[in-house]
Amino acid sequence: MQYPSPNQPAGIKVINRIGRGLRKLRIERPSLLPAEALIRNAEKQTGLGDFGDESFIPALEKLTFALEREARLSQLGRIAVRGMLLDNLKLRLHLTEYRKRRPEVAQQKITRPLFVLGLPRTGTTILYELLAQDPAHRAPATWEVAQPIPPAQRHSFHTDPRIPDVEKHVQKMELLAPGFQAIHAMGAELPQECVALLAPHFISDQFGVSFYIPEYRHWTLAQDMTAAYQWHHQFLQHLQVDYREQRWVLKTPPHLAYLDTLIQQYPDAAIVQTHRAPMDVLGSISSLSCTLHSAFSDDIDPIAIAQAEVDYFSAMLAQGMEKRAGMADESSRIYDVQFDDMLSDPIAVCESLYKHFDFDFSDEVRQAMQAYLESRPRDKHGSHHYSLEQFGLSQRQHGELFADYCKRFGL
Repeated sequence: MQYPSPNQPAGIKVINRIGRGLRKLRIERPSLLPAEALIRNAEKQTGLGDFGDESFIPALEKLTFALEREARLSQLGRIAVRGMLLDNLKLRLHLTEYRKRRPEVAQQKITRPLFVLGLPRTGTTILYELLAQDPAHRAPATWEVAQPIPPAQRHSFHTDPRIPDVEKHVQKMELLAPGFQAIHAMGAELPQECVALLAPHFISDQFGVSFYIPEYRHWTLAQDMTAAYQWHHQFLQHLQVDYREQRWVLKTPPHLAYLDTLIQQYPDAAIVQTHRAPMDVLGSISSLSCTLHSAFSDDIDPIAIAQAEVDYFSAMLAQGMEKRAGMADESSRIYDVQFDDMLSDPIAVCESLYKHFDFDFSDEVRQAMQAYLESRPRDKHGSHHYSLEQFGLSQRQHGELFADYCKRFGL
């Protein structure tokens, strides 16, 4: 597979060719530095100046520096990244302003949220989407996270006029990175991961998975995430102010690294962790990262990217195991799911999960999940082909990094 894809539109290639010429002249425009300039630009575009808690600024500075120094951005990538950063700054300004105008947002209670976490490609997505079929559950949809003002309404949740606009934006990713949808399906109405909720705080793996910024990614694992999860909580309060269900269902792999902070913010959280032998998924993860990075860079090194994925996820799993070992209520709070069980009988997995947490697994829930499985065609966007060797990975060389994790969970 070639990175970037030869199927990328000609117009994109022309823009990036111009960018390469500018770089030879040592012209890097638009610039992502200093971060303060992005902040002032967002304030100017919105007419707003209150970001709420400003502890996000060091993370924004770290991120912009990494994007400039590590990410090998193409010209189109540079333009897109600057827009992405500004969009998140503006979103933070708008959410903070809306919260001040509607006091009931801050009064919202987030009760017994259910978090799905685990390595990518271990069944987290299908489990997340199945759990979202329960009428008692609420999962944040991509469209409402991208355009949250005003908050979604129950009666128009599937007919909101913002949906087509966000869908067009989502589908542009397939133009930038052909083949991406075959690896990881996206859609305006599909459940969105928490990386998007955390993005306006700028400590989020939304950036780590989209760009080659390994130093930033490892830096995030060492950060105090208290303020980030407070922001996460505020975002959920906003989303549910006009449309609330019994509990939120949420998902993102890196929650594993911050379990203590997550539980501090959500003391009654229920947590599901999926498991699969890491070397069975790292080829797929590396393929996903290379494809996604190619939307923003013409300088793709599959070997370096794969090594960065191994380093990051081995550190994330080790940190998660350490956090779990320090939990007095680990066995009751966390439910472990094996990937093979998800493949063989996902409904039975969900039923067992519900029993563990004392949730009501009614016939209505079972039927909704079954109907979803039947309507979810496999390989809708094409097949995903990859190999460990393609990325310089092997069980012999890299498997030992995951030995403790595999032993702990019988992989």
